[in-house]
Amino acid sequence: MLIGEVARRSGVSARMLRHYEALGLVRPTGRTGSGYREYANEDIRRIFHIESLRSLGLSLREVRRALDDPGFTPAALVDDLIRQTRDRIAAETDLLTRLRRVGAAEPADWSEVLQIVALLQGLRSDRAGERQRAALALPRAAVMPVEALVEAVLSEEDPNVAGALRWALAQSGDGGLALLAEGLDAPTAEVRRRAVEAIAEIPSDAATVLLRDALANADLAVGRYAALALGARGVADAVPTLVDMVVEEAGDVDAADALSVLAGEAALAEQIAVRLVGRLDAAGDAATRRRLVGALADIPGNTAAQALADLSADADPVVAHTAAHLLRLRAAR
Repeated sequence: MLIGEVARRSGVSARMLRHYEALGLVRPTGRTGSGYREYANEDIRRIFHIESLRSLGLSLREVRRALDDPGFTPAALVDDLIRQTRDRIAAETDLLTRLRRVGAAEPADWSEVLQIVALLQGLRSDRAGERQRAALALPRAAVMPVEALVEAVLSEEDPNVAGALRWALAQSGDGGLALLAEGLDAPTAEVRRRAVEAIAEIPSDAATVLLRDALANADLAVGRYAALALGARGVADAVPTLVDMVVEEAGDVDAADALSVLAGEAALAEQIAVRLVGRLDAAGDAATRRRLVGALADIPGNTAAQALADLSADADPVVAHTAAHLLRLRAAR
């Protein structure tokens, strides 16, 4: 069979067949009287063997060894090809992810594309300083690869970098909230904490809704952080959790501060005072009662004042002294 017919039947170009011959991979068995290459059936079978091995990723040098070296064993080479293929798939997957994130940001021109690429490269750095600079370098009007920022926020261990990333994410508005909401239910406590911290820095109504939902999170730390954030936003839903924090000595000083902010509204001040006094009546240990008295310090209104007056005669001298001192401070205002 002449080379043209072999090329048609095998799908291997005549040029490649000549290349195989030059490398000694396959040589036509004979020649015609006019000097044309003539391939026997055995030659054609070898061509198909070459193409089969090439389809597995073998180089031509490796193909020649596999076909001509009786001592050649495939196991090690196949394992190496598996490793190379996995590496190649990982690299292609990484490229696909970056391209998708660039596309999702909807850049208007190539300068914005380059800006996004620079951020993505910075976020991948092994150096904390470079990751932080990449986040802080974003102009406020920049297009944001929100998915990449959320991923970085949820995985960042360095506190300074994490703060910069939360700031950058907050500039994107509500775009990352859906992904952060998923982070609230992550199996890892650290990821849940990072998610609620990031949500707390997004000053939108949608973020407030998520924080309200987070009050009931199975992770107490998430609910408590949400309560502190909601207290700073003046959301009354946080009051029960904040009072619990005071009782349980879980960030009780911050919780008391948040309660004092919420107590700026008169109706809410009475509600807070009633809750604190109720927990005082039920408290069985001195330390808890002392924390609750301290929390009453900045709660305005008659209920808090009357409670402090009653407590100034408490059997616990520390409670009595603290309550009396707070009463004098209130009178001096």
